Amino acid sequence: MAAPKLPPPGSTRLKLMMRFVAISVWLYRRTGGRLAGKFAGAPVLLLDHVGRKSGRRRTVPVCYMIDGEDLVIAAARAGSEVDPAWWLNLQAHPHTSVMIGSDRREVIARQATAEEKQKLWPRMVELSGDYAVYQNRTERDIPVVVLSPAAHASPRA
Repeated sequence: MAAPKLPPPGSTRLKLMMRFVAISVWLYRRTGGRLAGKFAGAPVLLLDHVGRKSGRRRTVPVCYMIDGEDLVIAAARAGSEVDPAWWLNLQAHPHTSVMIGSDRREVIARQATAEEKQKLWPRMVELSGDYAVYQNRTERDIPVVVLSPAAHASPRA
């Protein structure tokens, strides 16, 4: 089954999707991830980010995998030609937090190096085949984002 394309900005369908995300975040927080803690079999975390223009704190659910002490996510945006807002925000404000189940962790976000992505991307596709569909749908190279524990990480370029 093909992954759905994102609806155009301002559309009723996009507004409904945004409402669904808000409800998912609420359910996740309320139940410690028992509800809305998986998407198509892949584990989900709640990613906090601060708007690079607005300064407002936001939260989105994102599928993730574990790589040692790091968490790994993909800025896929369903194969859109533009990066998701959360990734643009993390580039401006890489120190953030995530919630996995009822556990909150402070992390520092950075883009995986080309060598890291070469190792991590196949694992992301294994986690969810939609990532391969998303990459085929877009000309942009989908960023792989590494979330390292803030206690012993520093942002790298």
